Amino acid sequence: MTDAVGSIDMPDAQDEVPESKKKGRKGGKRAKKGPLRRFALFYRQIVAELRKVVWPTRSQLTTYTTVVIVFVVVMIGLVTVIDFGLDKAAKYVFG
Repeated sequence: MTDAVGSIDMPDAQDEVPESKKKGRKGGKRAKKGPLRRFALFYRQIVAELRKVVWPTRSQLTTYTTVVIVFVVVMIGLVTVIDFGLDKAAKYVFG
């Protein structure tokens, strides 16, 4: 069986750090930075992830919104009918 691309089971050869370089650093990539630098890094990562998002077009958004509204209206109707039926059944059983 082949490993998936980007699998974390076994690191690639270029990802391995020689033992001599490991001793000098304590924190690695996550070394202590100031709060403003950490916030700036966090913000840059958010922007980078948002650029990867495939945003829907206006017509897709309209379709999705219509589907959700129709689904909610159908569910409201279904719950109303069930509630009305259980109300009548409870009144019939308990007087």
